[in-house]
Amino acid sequence: MTSHRQAGIGAASVGMGIALYLAGVFFFALNDALGKWLVADYTVGQLLLLRSIGAAIVLVPLAWQLKVDLFDFGQWRLQLLRILCMAGDTYCFYFATRSMPLADVMTFYMAAPLIITALSVPLLGEKVEPFRWGAVIAGFVGVLVALQPSAELFSSSSPIALIGAVMFGLAVTVTRRLRRTHWLPLVIWQFAGAGVIGAATVPFAWVTPTGFDLALLFLVGIVAMVCFICITRALAMAPAALLAPFQYSAMVWATLMGWIVWRDVPTLPIVLGNCIIIGSGLFVFYRDRASVAAPAE
Repeated sequence: MTSHRQAGIGAASVGMGIALYLAGVFFFALNDALGKWLVADYTVGQLLLLRSIGAAIVLVPLAWQLKVDLFDFGQWRLQLLRILCMAGDTYCFYFATRSMPLADVMTFYMAAPLIITALSVPLLGEKVEPFRWGAVIAGFVGVLVALQPSAELFSSSSPIALIGAVMFGLAVTVTRRLRRTHWLPLVIWQFAGAGVIGAATVPFAWVTPTGFDLALLFLVGIVAMVCFICITRALAMAPAALLAPFQYSAMVWATLMGWIVWRDVPTLPIVLGNCIIIGSGLFVFYRDRASVAAPAE
């Protein structure tokens, strides 16, 4: 009876973790699209600052209502590392998109699942089975098929995009280490760190936004906030290596957004690449579902 209950709880936790991670990746893709548009007219530091203010509009009242201790720094070194990695990842992403096609930047960032899977072994002590490695590699192949990177993949901004991808992968891994810390302080200090970095650059470059653009800049912060709440909660419920392949679903959302908003009809490579990505994600989901349910039989 106990094993049945434990298996049920484990399956429910993993399932909810996957659902939250997929939701987070959707908002991740929406954040990228909005940010790419805005960074063409505004500096990266300005975007970071106003994005953080937008998130604070929601986070501050939420913190007041939930009465969570925001100054519980029991693992302050890991929390500081996470803040720096998240801020660095965001800065690198938007900086790279100023001079590189979004598809090329995303190619680097879609290497993040490989980085997360690799880091989960030494930093988290997670076991990564061969089938999981296979799914992650297959998903990355799907990304390459769909994006068809251009020659600009190896431009002068490429190292910036690669550093950003590594920082994102490390931040996700550290978030899993901090899974016993309440999600609200993690998200709040993450945006506070990015806002401070953005504010430090503002005196050197400032473009006064229109009212509409200011609303969009705040909206980017709210979208990013929802994204990281979902991802932080997901990493508290399921292993990082398990969730990593679902990062590739960002490609599916990007394709759908391009089709619906910009009327970009998906080409055959995009369709094939997305099929590979979806297939790798479903394979991981059903394999893990089966392994969690096995003890109950």
